[in-house]
Formats: sequence, C-alpha cells, structure tokens
Amino acid sequence: MEPLQTVQKSNRRQFLSAGLAMGAMAAGAITADGATVAESPTVSGGQQTFPNRTPRAKRVIYMFQSGAPSQFELFDYKPKLEKLAKTELPDSIRQGQRLTGMTSRQSSFPIAPSVFKFKQHGQSGNWISELLPYTSQIADDLCIVKSMKTEAINHDPAITFCQTGFQLAGRPSIGAWLAYGLGSENKDLPSYIVMVSRGTGRAAGQPLYDRLWGSGFLPTKYQGVKLRGGKEPVLYLRNPQGCTTQLRREMLDDIAELNKLKHKQVGDPEIMTRIAQYELSFRMQASVPELTDISDEPKNILEMYGPDVHKPGTYARNCLLARRMAERGVRFIQMFHMGWDQHNNLPDHMSKQCRDTDQPSAALVMDLKQRGLLDDTLIVWGGEFGRTVYCQGKLRPDNYGRDHHPRNFSIWMAGGGVKPGITYGETDDFSYNITEHPVEVFDLNATILHQLGIDHKKLTHRFQGRDYRLTDVHGKVVKDILA
Repeated sequence: MEPLQTVQKSNRRQFLSAGLAMGAMAAGAITADGATVAESPTVSGGQQTFPNRTPRAKRVIYMFQSGAPSQFELFDYKPKLEKLAKTELPDSIRQGQRLTGMTSRQSSFPIAPSVFKFKQHGQSGNWISELLPYTSQIADDLCIVKSMKTEAINHDPAITFCQTGFQLAGRPSIGAWLAYGLGSENKDLPSYIVMVSRGTGRAAGQPLYDRLWGSGFLPTKYQGVKLRGGKEPVLYLRNPQGCTTQLRREMLDDIAELNKLKHKQVGDPEIMTRIAQYELSFRMQASVPELTDISDEPKNILEMYGPDVHKPGTYARNCLLARRMAERGVRFIQMFHMGWDQHNNLPDHMSKQCRDTDQPSAALVMDLKQRGLLDDTLIVWGGEFGRTVYCQGKLRPDNYGRDHHPRNFSIWMAGGGVKPGITYGETDDFSYNITEHPVEVFDLNATILHQLGIDHKKLTHRFQGRDYRLTDVHGKVVKDILA
C-alpha cells in the first residue's frame, strides 16, 4: 500500500488536473495504427467485445428537446377533445395519478384542446401538426412513437433518467456507455460530442448540467465533449500566444513521460486516460476548426437548414454540425435544445420553439438521406415526458398552458434500421393513458443499443461489487419498429 502522503499528493494532482479543459476530452485507447478503440467492457464471466451482433447503425444523433414538448400540439391528434373543451377531466381517466406542485392545488382541471390543426402527410398518412410544416415533408421517413412513458414527473430527474437510466445523478450517460462499448471511428475527434442551444419559446429554460453527458463511474475519457458556439468551440484548445505547435508537441511529450512515471508509482488508470486526453486535444487543434468551419457548405445546403444556420450556437447551426460530425465518424452526437416547458402562453411559446427546430430537424434528415448516411445513422427526437390534457391556470379560448405528464409522450425516430413512415403505439382520447404498445425509457435505450450492434444486457461495468448497465435490470428491444 502507498504511504498516505503519496496518496494525498496523487489526489491533489487529480483535482487540479480536472480543472483543465483538456481533461474533458474524451479519447479512446490509442492503438499502433492510430485508430481509437474502447476498452473491453467487463461482464459476468469475462470480457465482452462489441458490437456483438450485426449493427444496423454506426452512429446516433439524439436531438433532445429539453423541457418536454406537448404531444397534443405536435403528433398525438385528439379531435374528440373539441367537444369536451372546458369540461372537467374525468376521475376515471386520471385514476388518482399524482400531480406536480404547480397544479395539485387547482380546484378545476378543464380540458384544453389544441388550437393547432392537424393533417395526414405522405403515403404513410402520419398525423402531424401545422406547427411542423417541414417535418411534415419527411413524414414517410419517420417512425413516430406516441406511447412513450417515464417514471419521473419533474424535469431534472426525468432528463437524468432519459440520459442515464436512473433518476439520481452519478450514472454514466448513454453516450458514455456507447463510447465505452464501441470506441471511436475517428482518432482526431471525440467519440461523443454534445451541443446545447437555447430556444426562443421560453427564455428561462430548464438548466442543463454537464453531468448529463458525464461518464459517471466509467473512466472519464468516455464523457461527452461539449462544443460551444462562438470563436472557441472548445475552451483552451488553441495554443497560447507565443507558443508554437512544435513547442506544444514537446511540452506534451514531456508531460506524458512525467505522467507515466506517476502511473508507475500509484497505478491510477486515470493518469493514462489523461495522457490519451492530451494527445486527442493536440489532434483536435486541427480537426475541430475544420469541423466547425462551414464556409465550404454550398448555398443550397445552408438554405435548407434555414437562416439561423449562420449563427453559431443556434439549433440550426448545431444540426448542420451534427451532419458534419456524422460524416467524420463521431459515434454519438447529442443536441440539447432548451425552452419547451410551456406551463403558460403555450400557443405563442410553442410556435416559437417549432420555428427554431422544425426546418433544421427536417433538413438534417434530408441532408443525411441525400448523402447516403441516413441508413446507418439513427436519429432520435424527443423530450423527457409529455404534457397534461387539462389546463394549468386559467383556460382561455386562445391561451392556455400544460403541466408535466409522465404517463405518455411522443417522440420520433428515423434512419438506422428503424421502420420509416409508421406510427407506433396509441393513447386514449385524452392522451392521458397508453392503450397500445407502451414503450419505457429503458426500452428506447435498449433499442438504440441494439441498432448499434449491442445487446443491452451485456454492456456492463462492475462498480462497487455490482455489474451496472444503462438499462439497469429492465428494458426490452422494441422490435416492432425495426425494419
């Protein structure tokens, strides 16, 4: 055992190093030919190599709509509610469900039909709201799941649950699990990249914490790398003034030697992770500026994504960057878009949110499709839960709000071996309870892993005497939606 003084010095070094931006770079173990691979995840009975089945997708683009979009206004068409407008939600439908503190003290729960019109689109006949005219154009590429459900009723635990399979913070994110299991296809870019944008629908959106793309108890090299808008997409990636590339190279070589010596002393695997992170950071000095420079994009492609594509940090720009990442072999691309929490002024706020996201989301699907990338790119669009059929606060003819609703919500998927042009699952006439094919968050995550060639029950990591996995002890692949 090492002396206490040595352990304390090691811990201080780890603490100080964690403050460096480079320490957040996610890198795989470096092989002789320069490719990056994942460590072999440990499962009961020995090592497991992934993919362990034939994959349908090589990468995932997860467009997470933070704040929970209302299914009533987008995909779950409920025409019978028109006749029930302003009437009370029947107790037989609510069935004693717990409510949030924002509506639990209301004396009345009046039904609020959507003010937006729906139409069927494409050969599939998928019902889509007038709020999504561009998404309507790709109706035949979409698999709309109307029967999602979750366990959490408030935002932070619900978002954490979607990303990690657990409502409490501390578990690895889905992107970290995939980086752990599959590694990277590009030695010059992280295998897991995250982008965040803020919508115009509600300025005070739900906060998003870095732990949502963290590695939890997995090695830190698997955590997501956040790409920022602006001149420095990754902080401190550029050489400081007066430091040449050659000088930086020599400095990193010297630091690597010191780290190797320290690793021999204390045996901390995070030290080797740090060496790999520094090396990836050095390579990213060239790869990230090339990735984020969209000056080589044709005019017609930029127009496809809409006018906001010219503004760094917007949802539209992030969608275009997601396509560029997919081309360059980034394994897991996650976009968080804030502002979907419409407790009041829903018609105005949702209209703005949809203007932010509708055109770029559809453009991303079309762009990938025309480049032959949609078949092996799995796209997921959705939030953390749904919204209530009853109005939060006072119901007016042209204005209303909706509270949180975990019992059912809608998402869509495209590409990556998912059946196109279908609607899966059904809800009752109040979009309050699922009547056909419920899909748990565990099931969605199991299906994502399945399409990437991973048996979700076998991708595990032993921590504190137990084998953990993204889907915990739950989850089944939703085979009905797979092509």
